[in-house]
Amino acid sequence: MTAKSPKTVTLRFIETSDVHGAFFPYDFIERRPMRGTMARVSTYIQKQRQQYGQNVILLDNGDILQGQPTCYYTNYVNTSEPNIAAQVLNYLRYDAEVFGNHDIETGHKVYDKWIRDLHCPILGANVIDRKSGKPYTEPYLILERQGVRIAVLGMLTPAIPNWLNESIWSGMYFEEMVGCARKWVKTLREKEQADIIIGVFHSGWDGGIKTPDYDEDATRRIALEVPGFDVIFFGHDHRARHDVINGVLCLDPANNAVNVAQATLKVSITEQPRGQRHVEVIDKKGAIVDITAEDIDQQYVRHFQPQIDSIRAFVDQQIGTFQTTMLSRDAFFGPSPFIDYIHELQLQHTGADVSFNAPLQFNTVIQAGPVYMSDMFKLYRYENKIYVLRMTGREILGHLEFSYDQWVNTMQSPDDHILLLNDNEQSDQQRLGFRNLTFNFDSAMGIDYEVDVTRPNGHKVRILQFTDGRPFHLDQWYRVVMNSYRGNGGGELLVRGAGIPFDSIPSRIVYMSDLDQRHYLTDRIRQAGTVAPRAHNNWRFVPEEWATPAILRDRKYLFKE
Repeated sequence: MTAKSPKTVTLRFIETSDVHGAFFPYDFIERRPMRGTMARVSTYIQKQRQQYGQNVILLDNGDILQGQPTCYYTNYVNTSEPNIAAQVLNYLRYDAEVFGNHDIETGHKVYDKWIRDLHCPILGANVIDRKSGKPYTEPYLILERQGVRIAVLGMLTPAIPNWLNESIWSGMYFEEMVGCARKWVKTLREKEQADIIIGVFHSGWDGGIKTPDYDEDATRRIALEVPGFDVIFFGHDHRARHDVINGVLCLDPANNAVNVAQATLKVSITEQPRGQRHVEVIDKKGAIVDITAEDIDQQYVRHFQPQIDSIRAFVDQQIGTFQTTMLSRDAFFGPSPFIDYIHELQLQHTGADVSFNAPLQFNTVIQAGPVYMSDMFKLYRYENKIYVLRMTGREILGHLEFSYDQWVNTMQSPDDHILLLNDNEQSDQQRLGFRNLTFNFDSAMGIDYEVDVTRPNGHKVRILQFTDGRPFHLDQWYRVVMNSYRGNGGGELLVRGAGIPFDSIPSRIVYMSDLDQRHYLTDRIRQAGTVAPRAHNNWRFVPEEWATPAILRDRKYLFKE
């Protein structure tokens, strides 16, 4: 018996990642049409299914449960219905979902319900149940398409403990990704007899947090060090990427449903004597596809119109009035009403000595006048809680030095930039022209201090005194309030800046709020009725003769003012 002529099968894989609640054509925060939306992705998917039929494999790579009021409403307000993120994926008939770190951040009650609501499996090979020692959900999915056996392996960045309190992921732990991938590829090849292995990793390309035990962003390492993958879809870092390493096609669509990542594989199958088969990928193409040119799927919108109407009613609630306009961009150049109003809330809510806070928005405006629930998602984007930690004055100083070293340039002349900018990062949806991540640009309130932009890193900050006139002592203990991301070690300011060993951070926490920061801010505005946010001007860049004109130049550079 001779081998039959080979059969060719074409498979089309499509990945979304870091959708962050961009389900509908309307941005409920900014109150305007949304550029990226799953309503356009729906149109694109329909076209692909018309061409490739059941050979379209649709995958989502996590971070879908946070980012828009849509998510907050379904996660915490209207919890009796299926989670809207599950409803969207079910409607579009996704084949698999993968955990993202912002999905874990919602807490067991939310993400366990989301898992139950989904019609497709959630994959997490390195998300391990402590009791059983096995993956908390399915580690992989096996699909068969026209005789091709496909394995989809999902993994999540193991850096979760650096950002989230253990109560949020209780009963779980996170294996490092390279060793985990190596173990499961062996299983998929030998036990499952997979012809094709697809990785779907909620982990960026490279960089991020690196410890002796794991890398936050491990995709590049896996492509280099773990043979066996045909395609790796990834995300988490919000940076579109199309690369090939060791023959492995690596694709990241970035965020907010603006793009999809797409891989097209042509597979040759030859039936051989005694039931054996020879399967070979004979062609492999990848693409990052801009979805924004697609028409909005009106049938999709009509299907979800009741949910859209409920979200709109939720965000249209007036909760108070602002007497002044607040711009998030002001936070990069000195004290600002936008940041200082949050500082005020943190200090008043906890009675702490010092408050740390960083801008979570790059360029948003809350206008003077009526304040709506939608504005609260501008003022505070994420569902962080409020923490108070015990820190020495020396640790507070080190924390601020590390923050400003990421934030401001060491000016060599009056003509230099005052901010650390990077022209090559303009397309990065997290840095937006800065060299580093702006949500790690902590300023402080409760103390008066100066930041000398002519001084070298580690020597820029000079703390003068407490704002109430008390002397500030480097060797004295103080209570410091911050959000839960920072208080769990996020951004490494506590570790690399303050010098607090990571494993000792939990022992420093003396207060954790029950509810999220936005809840307390909303209550404060409701109770006050009319609010006049102001900058407290407790810190400044010096020398002013260099800083002031440099600020004007960099504002114009970043914001075209």
